Amino acid sequence: QAQLVESGGGLVQPGGSLRLSCAGSGFTFRNYVMSWYRQAPGKEREWVALIGPALNTNYEGSVKGRFTISKDNAKNTVYLQMNSLKVEDAAVYYCSATFGSMKIWGQGTLVTVSS
Repeated sequence: QAQLVESGGGLVQPGGSLRLSCAGSGFTFRNYVMSWYRQAPGKEREWVALIGPALNTNYEGSVKGRFTISKDNAKNTVYLQMNSLKVEDAAVYYCSATFGSMKIWGQGTLVTVSS
C-alpha cells in the first residue's frame, strides 16, 4: 500500500541546519504534489512547503529563504533542507503526497531546536 517514511530529524542548535528526507512507496511518486507540514506542541498542524510534479515550489512565509524543498523522482524521495533554524521551527515534521482527492501522510520526524 501507499506509504511515506520520514527521517532526518534530531536535535540542533539555533542557527544550525538539518535535512529531512521522506521516502515514498506504493504509488506513482512523480505525479504527486509533495508537501511538508509541521506541528508544534499545542498548535495546529501547519503547511511548510510544497513541490509539484513540474518542480514548482512554494513556501510558508516564515521559512522562505531558509528552507528548500526538493525531490528525486528516481529515489521516490522528497527532501527539506532547513538552514538558520530557529527555536520556533521545533516541531514534528510530516510529509504528505497529494493527487486529486487522495492524500497520503507519513508518520512524522521530530525536530528539536535548542541550545
